[in-house]
Amino acid sequence: MNESLHIVCPHCHTTNRVRTEQLRNAPDCGQCKKPLFTGQPVALDAPAFDKHLLRNQIPLLVDFWAPWCGPCRTMAPAYTQAAGQLEPHIRLAKVDTEDVPGLGARFNIRSIPTLALFVGGREVARQAGAMGSSDIVRWVQTHLPR
Repeated sequence: MNESLHIVCPHCHTTNRVRTEQLRNAPDCGQCKKPLFTGQPVALDAPAFDKHLLRNQIPLLVDFWAPWCGPCRTMAPAYTQAAGQLEPHIRLAKVDTEDVPGLGARFNIRSIPTLALFVGGREVARQAGAMGSSDIVRWVQTHLPR
């Protein structure tokens, strides 16, 4: 089966069409030629967030955080480790609620860190509080549609 997915580049935010069987083969962006998956969460501003939310055909996991938040800084390495385990089937992103307060307000983020999982542009799960990498991976897997 030659099914393909739209994958938004974490570097230039161009939407790419990638055959599903090519996801594990480290596909590159057709526009900027950089890897579509880096094993690192991508920092998003509001326009890039909307592009990743609406154009990616893989789930989007977002860490709403702030630089002054101790638990956010504690969870950051675990979130990066989770990215290495969940990609290429899930895009992990970070939204700094200090730099992009509009997104925090839009999604009614009341405490940080907060993880929000989006599938098909819709929020399907939310979890407040710091977690370890294995807990993040397990939490995501339990909330993905079967």
